[in-house]
Amino acid sequence: MMTHDRHEPDLEIVQTWASARGIEITPMQFDALAAYRKRVLDVNKYMNLTAITDPADFAVKHFIDSLTLLPQIPHGANLIDIGTGAGFPGMVLHIMRNDLRVTLLDSTRKRVDFLRETAEILGRPAECIHARAEEHARSHNGAYDICTARAVARLDKLARWALPLVAPGGAFLAMKGPDVAEEIEAASPALEKYGGRVEDVFVAELTENLRHSIVVVRKK
Repeated sequence: MMTHDRHEPDLEIVQTWASARGIEITPMQFDALAAYRKRVLDVNKYMNLTAITDPADFAVKHFIDSLTLLPQIPHGANLIDIGTGAGFPGMVLHIMRNDLRVTLLDSTRKRVDFLRETAEILGRPAECIHARAEEHARSHNGAYDICTARAVARLDKLARWALPLVAPGGAFLAMKGPDVAEEIEAASPALEKYGGRVEDVFVAELTENLRHSIVVVRKK
């Protein structure tokens, strides 16, 4: 166990979860996650960034939740996180993977400014864009290998917004609740229209009692 844990006891659960799945969190990454959480919670006092403020809940529902995507993201990918909010999962992935080119997109300017400043503070500058996904797609059609989205909208809407951004052969990773079959079925026409197909659905275990689904939509 890392020496940092005595300073950030609630983040120990992130380290334990990651270690059990063969994911290494370096001391530098651990420090960056701790600094990121502190900044989110500090700024959250005057800007609406997250309803999750309990340290242990934050560790599970923001950090571990974001880390579940790591196995689905190829080395060197150009990644965009749409509707990123306070930066989940995009900023966490950026901290964990130096090989990624990360773009954080949100329609709220204050959040984008927060993300840009936070990325600089953490020494992990990211491209932070104030726009809606459909607007950004007009100038960046097919520009990204991976598009991620968490708690943004239902899959039929997400398909319309995300798939135009994804390069052929790339993937859209939608983070969803444990039961997604009905949503996938309802999204079928939109997926077809925008050239996507559901390649896989992974059930990720955050804790013994908390699971979510990752819907992998491949762009034809």
